[in-house]
Amino acid sequence: MKCVPVTAIIGLLLLSGMILALSAGKYPLGLSDISQLLTGNPPHDPRLSIVFWQIRMPRMLAALLIGAGLAAAGTTYQGMFRNPLVSPDILGVSAGAGMGASVAILLGLSMLYIQGLAFVGGLLVVALVCVIARFTRRQDPVLSLVLIGIAIGTLFGAMISLIKVLADPYTELPSITFWLLGGLNTITINDLQVAAPLTLLGLLPLWLLRWRMNLLSLPDEEASAMGVNVTRLRVIFIVSATLVTASAVAIAGIIGWVGLVVPHICRIITGANNRQLLPMSMAVGAILLLVTDTLARTVSSVELPLGILTAMIGAPFFLLLLMRRERL
Repeated sequence: MKCVPVTAIIGLLLLSGMILALSAGKYPLGLSDISQLLTGNPPHDPRLSIVFWQIRMPRMLAALLIGAGLAAAGTTYQGMFRNPLVSPDILGVSAGAGMGASVAILLGLSMLYIQGLAFVGGLLVVALVCVIARFTRRQDPVLSLVLIGIAIGTLFGAMISLIKVLADPYTELPSITFWLLGGLNTITINDLQVAAPLTLLGLLPLWLLRWRMNLLSLPDEEASAMGVNVTRLRVIFIVSATLVTASAVAIAGIIGWVGLVVPHICRIITGANNRQLLPMSMAVGAILLLVTDTLARTVSSVELPLGILTAMIGAPFFLLLLMRRERL
């Protein structure tokens, strides 16, 4: 009974965020304009149709998809590694995917290759973190994983800086720099046609197997005794979460804090059971990124990078959550 009001509130917030994202901007759209455009009736101003279908609709769908994907990846990493501080950012996955995508931009490759190299870079980081963690078993596993992720992420961040140095300062460097700041201002339908299938392909196993994430919170020996192939399940989750993260990074740049903060917020609402936690995280992540992106393009005359806004919102909020836990 308690979940019904929460679900209704989340649904209402999601719907309100979608309407706000479609209506707010330099060319404001009313509810009547939106309903006309959705039903195929031409608006009084033809420019509104272009703004709606070619700019705001792809951008809104991308924000929903990326927000849900990053939150799902963060929830998966935290549950799988039994570490509440793990996320695509802390673990270095975003930096690895960013390096792979930066190489693709430097070489002038297409979006498909950008996503492919982003996925390879993200997967390489996860592999390095897991391998190095095996040599630090005597250390605290939580602290060890975080420190290894920070070190590997810093290394790949340095590689990104090296790529910037090698890039052409008039063509490639601005593209890489603004892309790494994160944003949805260049999203098109073609980008979504490439990114959406890969993101959904990564989300599908996470959704279908989310109840098994609870088993990975147990020691490996106990999970194996219950008939679970821990290694295979962990590989499935790592590959799926990395694919989702890499797809998001490939079309939107590095957008931090969503995968870290959103699961913590949702655990307050649903508890630690991933059967409810993962869907709630996806919904809240979609709402958070949708609202943040709307603010990024409306709060100032110059569009603000989305990665900067998520960090400015996420970091203080995360500190508040930590202080709240300390009081409890």
